[in-house]
Amino acid sequence: MEGGIHTGTDSSAFRECFSLTWRNPYVLRLAFSAGIGGLLFGYDTGVISGALLYIRDDFPSVDRKTVLQESIVSMAVAGAIIGAAIGGWMNDRYGRRSAILIADFLFFIGAVVMASAPGAALLIVGRVFVGLGVGMASMTSPLYISEASPAKIRGALVSTNGFLITGGQFLSYLINLAFTKAPGTWRWMLGVAGIPALLQFILMLLLPESPRWLFRKGREEEAKVILRKIFPADEVEQEIQDLKDSVEAEIREEGSSEKINLIKLLKTKTVRRGLTAGVGLQVFQQFVGINTVMYYSPTIVQLAGFASNRTALLLSLVTAGLNAFGSIVSIYFIDRTGRKKLLIISLVGVAISLGLLSGVFHETETHSPMVSRVETSHFSNYTCPDYSSAANAGAWDCMKCLKASSPDCGFCASPTDKLLPGACLISNDTVKDRCHDESRLWYTRGCPSKYGWLALIGLALYIIFFSPGMGTAPWIVNSEIYPLRFRGVCGGIAATANWISNLFVAQSFLSLTEAIGTSWTFLIFGVISVVALVFVIIYVPETKGLPIEEIEKMLEARTSHFKFWDKSYKPQEKSQAM
Repeated sequence: MEGGIHTGTDSSAFRECFSLTWRNPYVLRLAFSAGIGGLLFGYDTGVISGALLYIRDDFPSVDRKTVLQESIVSMAVAGAIIGAAIGGWMNDRYGRRSAILIADFLFFIGAVVMASAPGAALLIVGRVFVGLGVGMASMTSPLYISEASPAKIRGALVSTNGFLITGGQFLSYLINLAFTKAPGTWRWMLGVAGIPALLQFILMLLLPESPRWLFRKGREEEAKVILRKIFPADEVEQEIQDLKDSVEAEIREEGSSEKINLIKLLKTKTVRRGLTAGVGLQVFQQFVGINTVMYYSPTIVQLAGFASNRTALLLSLVTAGLNAFGSIVSIYFIDRTGRKKLLIISLVGVAISLGLLSGVFHETETHSPMVSRVETSHFSNYTCPDYSSAANAGAWDCMKCLKASSPDCGFCASPTDKLLPGACLISNDTVKDRCHDESRLWYTRGCPSKYGWLALIGLALYIIFFSPGMGTAPWIVNSEIYPLRFRGVCGGIAATANWISNLFVAQSFLSLTEAIGTSWTFLIFGVISVVALVFVIIYVPETKGLPIEEIEKMLEARTSHFKFWDKSYKPQEKSQAM
């Protein structure tokens, strides 16, 4: 059974969420304070895309080795895998608030280490620390918000965490642009992350633990005090009774409220179904390619034919802004349209956008400007060795030049028109400066192309479709789909799956584009998005408007339901005894 409905959710959830500003600001305070973890998550995953351009300039070894660039990006993801795995256990053992405080400490230490790194090795260590914090925050912040939110507006409030993630990514691009002319460039970009970490640490010290976790640990009076601050007076007693019944049922079933192991997880039908949907969503979120865009957005812009670092950062800011805007759209629609329908619309648009990108990059790669012997000889002593010794040098184009590797070569465009034949030269700072001195553009990533702006449109469409659905809904579904007893552990499993997938994509993207080309890489992501669409239709239930305790009953009775538009599931009526 799917398509969950709860009276009044469709038309009033968004309005009611924002009416809390004056009616019950305490709930918003909880949501936004915990959501700073999402801001840090977004900032630390987004900032590296711009910082990497300047790290390459400072450290020649990084510039020469793609594997080092991928490692600087992906070691934060490797740390996030560990952080998410530990975070699930820590959430259930010590509480949601404690996990957020530890994540803030790790964020702060990582920012300091990165800002002071003398070389690539220590920079990678700092990225690991930041990754540990990101992993813990990625699953703890939405969980804390979900457990401190009324069911009617839970989706909208958890979406604020998604908005702060994308807002953090947008902020990272602004910071990147702000420090492009400052001494130390990338050190400032990476070090600024310590400020919000310190702010959230202070705010969380002043906030309570999750009321649901407190109730689970037998600290009922503490939980009741917090629940009375969150829920209206006419709803709080029912909420307390629901929690009490849920915990007592678990204790009767298991004989203990503390014993959790993997075998019991997989044997429990509701948990197994929840994990299938939750883990699947997290894996597909990464494998449709979002973090190739967020981690390597400036690089992708350069692959589309824009040579300048600053121009690449500026244009990437547009995609980051659209990502943040999409999260606002999600806040509005998540409790009106529902999680599942939003996911389906999102994936259809993502598949179309990736198809467009694949076509654009195919044209860019197969119609790049030719290399001219006349233009190349103009820069005496700097000719690319592979070009000089090539038997078919007359057939060389820009793409062929950039693939030369002994040593690396770059393309100096024609001074009159970048699409005309240019020069294939050795790639180093001296040659780059000489090219620029003649008012020419210097290319080392991508080639001049008349289709560059079309690639930007494709990226924009991709973000517009991805952000409101696949960007936020997987985290929302995972914060509400598991029984209370297993919520921390299952959330940790799903988050760990997300970060493992993230690591695989981040570590392989640049190598994949070099091996098979950018066009085929985006085409692979497009095919995966179609598979993800089928998965969502079959396996993901609708949780819109359902109290968290009701979702468990829905999963218990659920069967495959392909009519995602059919609002067929209604919460079970409360028994008279309750």
